[in-house]
Amino acid sequence: MNTRLKICLLAWLAASASAHAQNSVTLYGLVDEGLDYTNNAGSGSAWRMQSGDVVGSRFGLKGNEDLGSGYSAIFLLENGFDASNGALGQGQRLFGRQAYVGLASQQYGTLTFGRQYDPTIDMFSDLTAAGNWAGNVASSPFDNDNADWDFRVDNSVKYVTPTVHGFTGEAMYAFSNTAGGFAENRLMSAAGQYQNGGLTAAVAYMRIDQPGLGTQGAVTDDSVFVAKSQENIDAAASYRFSKALVGVAYSHTSVDDPTGSVYLSGPITPANGGAWTRWTFDNFQLNGQYFFTPALWLGASYTYTIGGLDTTAGNYHPKWHSASLMLDYDVSKRTSFYMQGAYQHVESAHTGTQFDDAQTPASAGISSSPNQVVYRIAMIHRF
Repeated sequence: MNTRLKICLLAWLAASASAHAQNSVTLYGLVDEGLDYTNNAGSGSAWRMQSGDVVGSRFGLKGNEDLGSGYSAIFLLENGFDASNGALGQGQRLFGRQAYVGLASQQYGTLTFGRQYDPTIDMFSDLTAAGNWAGNVASSPFDNDNADWDFRVDNSVKYVTPTVHGFTGEAMYAFSNTAGGFAENRLMSAAGQYQNGGLTAAVAYMRIDQPGLGTQGAVTDDSVFVAKSQENIDAAASYRFSKALVGVAYSHTSVDDPTGSVYLSGPITPANGGAWTRWTFDNFQLNGQYFFTPALWLGASYTYTIGGLDTTAGNYHPKWHSASLMLDYDVSKRTSFYMQGAYQHVESAHTGTQFDDAQTPASAGISSSPNQVVYRIAMIHRF
């Protein structure tokens, strides 16, 4: 082989290696599967196999293409499934967890289009126990602040700023996709997060017009509430020490002219015979983790929720006490075993509805009393 040919071959190999490094598609996923026990699920205690209590079982494809000058084309397609029976999750969608495409710039940030998480999930949820390490057992009542990722947002455009001096911002608008109904089932959300050393702090805001109504808007069949509108205001902070993480979180959820919730299976007409005009939930949470070793940790959280349930004939003010514990051991970088426990007590306002009964999102059903306990033992494998 002559010298010129060798030089050309080496140049071609170098260019190919560079192109391969700059453009990639990755297959990833995880399976969270275990056994749950609920002491009171309405008609008695319940044992059940349950998938995705801490993190939803999933697989996905993500990729990027280097476009030059600091720009990249990106995409993500993420499927959710039930490991107990193999069924599709998120309303039988093929890529129900996420499905988006967009552009990323090192200098100007990232712009994406499709089915995505809103800014309250990206910036606030990770600072709560439910969104960070505990999942369902640490959710607020009815997951009213969506910190446990109950719904995603369709038809959305999201912009994420570059991180500047520890600050990152996000904004989202999601379209109704309804002819002549621009404001029907649309979503607007914005959030900001600041990181400096062990400190992380965030504020977030979200508004949905007519959540759960229609089939082609921003939040449809996976909406937590069906109502005229929903508004969430969130703030949280955490600090990471050498062996511990301590966090506080506050969220306010206001639901106007509500007609239902995915967590309320029975009649919702209040005892006073009036019509619901507004539901509000104020959640105050303290959470933390202690790492005995890098592979063994214990987490705990407590959430106090004040409810305001207003009707045309009077108002109710229930209160919820929710506590959870989790012990996790990572036997490898990809496989973990964990145990969880959750307790909820409702200070009943005697509404005559299921608002009077305890129900953690991790349970097998609504309790027949103001108290409920849930236990879980499970494993997670990542690939």
